[in-house]
Amino acid sequence: MNDQQQQQSEPALTYPRPWEYTVIGPDPDGVRAAIEEVVGAREHSVAAANASRTGKYHSLRVEWVVDSEADRDALFFALRDHDNVKMVL
Repeated sequence: MNDQQQQQSEPALTYPRPWEYTVIGPDPDGVRAAIEEVVGAREHSVAAANASRTGKYHSLRVEWVVDSEADRDALFFALRDHDNVKMVL
């Protein structure tokens, strides 16, 4: 697929818009602390999602309004790179 075909197949998103990530880590309190640190004073909501069968990993869903693709990506990378976070989906 060339660049032009890829650009045509990607849906156009309008901003600002609500956005949600699932944040996974070994400790639910640590994951919640990471979310609070990254999101800061922005209005957001956090909800428990799942725990692995063995209880080794816990996931939380975080939702907020993003202003742009750059804003959305910055939050993703900040969460992904946090020490309390194993993965962001």
